[in-house]
Amino acid sequence: MIEASEFAPAKINLALHVRARGADGYHAIETLFVFADVGDTVAWEGEDDGFLLALDGPFGSALEPEADNLVLRAARALAAAAGIARGARLRLTKRLPVASGIGGGSADAAATLRLLARVWGLHWSLDRLAELGAGLGADVPACVHGTPMRGTGRGERLVPIDFGGSAAVLLNPGVAVSTAAVFNAWDCIDRGILPEGEALAVANAGRNDLEAPARVIAPAIGTALAALAAAPGAGLVRMSGSGATCFALFQSRADADAAAAALADGFVGGWVMPVHLAGS
Repeated sequence: MIEASEFAPAKINLALHVRARGADGYHAIETLFVFADVGDTVAWEGEDDGFLLALDGPFGSALEPEADNLVLRAARALAAAAGIARGARLRLTKRLPVASGIGGGSADAAATLRLLARVWGLHWSLDRLAELGAGLGADVPACVHGTPMRGTGRGERLVPIDFGGSAAVLLNPGVAVSTAAVFNAWDCIDRGILPEGEALAVANAGRNDLEAPARVIAPAIGTALAALAAAPGAGLVRMSGSGATCFALFQSRADADAAAAALADGFVGGWVMPVHLAGS
């Protein structure tokens, strides 16, 4: 019986500038993180001698509960940092496509940290959990907070941003894209800073530097972007993260719902979802 759970919302990069690749192999980025009202769920189902993970949900079969699953890595990291000797039985309900540029694994790890901190009565701040999460992945700190943020460094240096929220459509054409492969295909050209200002204006003035290499690896991304741009009422259209999920912003949820219904017919086997992107 599930006794506690934590929502793991999809992460969207409104803009993503890749500035440099360091000697350590990591990339310096500038990005705007926002979060949708669709996502995975991590549930605690009781104590155990170790950490066990069960999977379900529409995309659960795409994962294996292997030892390096981010949920299990997050659980072990928090237990070690907090001096917790007991384990837990966890369940991940996977509603987000895998390897899709919307932070599914990072969001799941972040939700696990928040969930177990609550179950274990740790009373850790989100900043402390985010600091621990940085060792699990560059997007995990932003996902721990789950609110609009500007990210720099590897994405772990965070400053809250003013974002009023928006209706949107998320569209994944049904292809998984390797983040490492996309970064490795980036041409290493620094195309300039992400400007300062109101989040939506900054997003519109920005870009996603990973879109070009991702489109070479997965041409279906270009098809998805074109379809979103042609949808009535679509505003900003862009790929999120390293792909292959793309998004379009809309003035109203009714417009987003209508666009999603029309797009679903052209992307059989893909994933089309009208969402609300939460504001500050």
